[in-house]
Amino acid sequence: MAQSHHHIIPVRTLALVFGALLFLTLITVITAQIDLGILNVPLALAIAGSKTILVIFIFMALKYDNPVNMLTVVLGVVFVVVFLALTLADTEFRGSMGITEPGTTESASIESSP
Repeated sequence: MAQSHHHIIPVRTLALVFGALLFLTLITVITAQIDLGILNVPLALAIAGSKTILVIFIFMALKYDNPVNMLTVVLGVVFVVVFLALTLADTEFRGSMGITEPGTTESASIESSP
């Protein structure tokens, strides 16, 4: 029968990670109140990604776990990033949303025709 061991993470490490998570949450709240234009979404995703990495590696102890589990998480994150990138790229290349007449697919002119 296979023996598995459980890695005990020191309380000091857990407290430091908890403090880092609180700090990153504060940064999230502060940056949400500032208009950074096009950088709003990438910054929010970067902060959320940082918090995710801390939780996965320390609180879930993936840092000390089987490497196959690490590979599974990394591949999952890669797929999520690819799908989010494709979704965000799609919104950048859409055409203008003009006014259309009911029953037609062409944009109607706002001015009335003579």
